[in-house]
Amino acid sequence: MSRSWSAMKSQLHPLPPEAENIPSPTQFTYPFCYRPHPLCQFAAKEVIDYCYNTPDMYPHEGKMFGVLVVELEGKRYYLRAFSGIYNGAYHHEGFVPPVCDLQQGYFHEEEQRIVDLTHQINSCNNEVEKQELKVLRKEKSQALQTWTFRQFRMLNANRQVADLLDIFKDYKTPFSEEEYIDYKEGRAQVKPQSKVGVPPGGAGECCAPKLLQYAYQHNLKPVCMEEFWVGPSKGSQMRIEGHFYPSCQHKCVPILTYMMQGLDVEENPLFSRGKRLLSQVRILHEDDDLMVIYKPSGLLSVPSRNHGEVSLQAHLTEINPEIRLVHRLDQDTSGLMLAAKNLEACRQLQEQFTRHGIKKKYIALLSSSPQPGQASQGIISLPLSRNPFDSPRQTVDPRFGKQAITRYHFTDESRVELYPETGRTHQLRIHCAHPDGLGRPIKGDILYGTASDRLYLHAESITFRHPATGAWMTFTEKAF
Repeated sequence: MSRSWSAMKSQLHPLPPEAENIPSPTQFTYPFCYRPHPLCQFAAKEVIDYCYNTPDMYPHEGKMFGVLVVELEGKRYYLRAFSGIYNGAYHHEGFVPPVCDLQQGYFHEEEQRIVDLTHQINSCNNEVEKQELKVLRKEKSQALQTWTFRQFRMLNANRQVADLLDIFKDYKTPFSEEEYIDYKEGRAQVKPQSKVGVPPGGAGECCAPKLLQYAYQHNLKPVCMEEFWVGPSKGSQMRIEGHFYPSCQHKCVPILTYMMQGLDVEENPLFSRGKRLLSQVRILHEDDDLMVIYKPSGLLSVPSRNHGEVSLQAHLTEINPEIRLVHRLDQDTSGLMLAAKNLEACRQLQEQFTRHGIKKKYIALLSSSPQPGQASQGIISLPLSRNPFDSPRQTVDPRFGKQAITRYHFTDESRVELYPETGRTHQLRIHCAHPDGLGRPIKGDILYGTASDRLYLHAESITFRHPATGAWMTFTEKAF
């Protein structure tokens, strides 16, 4: 024990006294959808305080951090980590080391050779020579990438080992950000495609894999694990300091799925709650052409390959195969939806949506204090696009985003009415959370804020013309 303890004591941090009487969870955290456990919340607060009171760790720019509560000989401690490089270094005292240190040795030497080849290419005037140098650079880059993926040898709880190429062999990974930008800006004519079996850059360098790897290497029992943001938000990421976030999809799903083998992990809550939520579905109005339906928070509008087939659309299809939802609500948004019972009604209602003839009012409760001088009403216009590197999150994207406009009106300091004039994915959630919007995430927003018992966003009313009679119809269903 003495030798092991001597090697680990700088990494094992005792839980704060306030956490002593908090019981451990019975199962390990499902990292892609969770509510923060109090043990991790106390540990995270200590990490944030440490960063602000330690010069080398001061968060000049934002970074994702993580904590893993572990057991050793009946006692509980926590490990802490940051993603990638922090303040210019892979190593900081008291934080677990990287799975593979790429700042020195072979990787660094080969990377410098590739940089030297780039300089030669830029200064070469002989076109034949230049092409030969480009071929050589590409070969070296690919060889170095393959070598790097092989160095990340990840452990799981069954004491098995697999490198990143093994782990990602059956997974699709997105194209690079450089390829995406080249295509969007017109420098590449062919749309980039996802690749099968090729790990994305930075795979294995996120907090969660680093934490689990260290725990397995030192025979520590993982108890619970969570990731949170420290420092200012970076670019269009809309991360909020101290808020907890699920592990990323394109890098961490394959890695953590492998690394958690052998652990007793919580069930994905999205699987279990769908059937329960179907009992809360209500039909407010039904005639020969349409239905007005209340969808509870947490129920999918349409089936998802990631979360099973429990959805409002599947439920309606069982009632009548001709019924089709005319629009969608986010899974965690509650409220009113329209469904058509025949093709002509569906066509006419969708046309009203296209022409912005259908008016909707949403109610949201915001999670933070009002901004100084914040207007009681106004218009938010922030262009949005899908983030191909962090699904399902969307991003504010002035270069490639589509126009998104929301009118808002505060009815008290934390309750706001939202009137979307466009229908972009996550539009209201981002327009509330983004610093150039309201700068205040909706309460319970796990993607752009922090988790609560639900997302406090509700589609309260909808106004439209009946597709057969042309009469205006308004329906209202209040919530929180």
